[in-house]
Amino acid sequence: MSAPEPFALSMAELRETARYAVACARPVLAVFERDRPGDPRPRAALDAAEAFAAGAPRSKALRDAAWAAQGAAIAARDDGLSAASEAARAAMAAAGAGFLHPLPQAAQVKHVLGAAAHAARALEQEAGDDPAVASAALDRARRAAASSVIAVLRRYPPAPPGGGRTGALIRELDALLRSAPEPG
Repeated sequence: MSAPEPFALSMAELRETARYAVACARPVLAVFERDRPGDPRPRAALDAAEAFAAGAPRSKALRDAAWAAQGAAIAARDDGLSAASEAARAAMAAAGAGFLHPLPQAAQVKHVLGAAAHAARALEQEAGDDPAVASAALDRARRAAASSVIAVLRRYPPAPPGGGRTGALIRELDALLRSAPEPG
């Protein structure tokens, strides 16, 4: 079996995708910082992603910030702070959005929508696992998606199965965005 053929993905599209991811993740940063006020890693990841979206280079520092936010998520999870963990994962996903690969693989959808899904899950957990809260967050993420982000998303196959509740939220948002009307 041959490897999938890459497609065109411009730096402008990567920056717009990162901008969207930051917009989805930034509102739940307070969830993390309330529970782990001495840990700057998720904020640093969001700041690095925002800088990339504004024109900074896609660098090792951006990737390192994503990995550091992932470490913060693991530490929060290990301390039983599940909503804070998801909020840190949203920041990690936002920093990782700049590393979206131009290959038609379903797993790449997580780079586009992961920040929104982790943010929705953080809010859902904050509300005692109320799925209506996650649905409202996904609706806000749907409305926040620029047509350029939706166009990038549509170059990939639909989101893959698995991933627990966050994976289900990714698939739900994926379906919402793919069903949006094509820009006229």
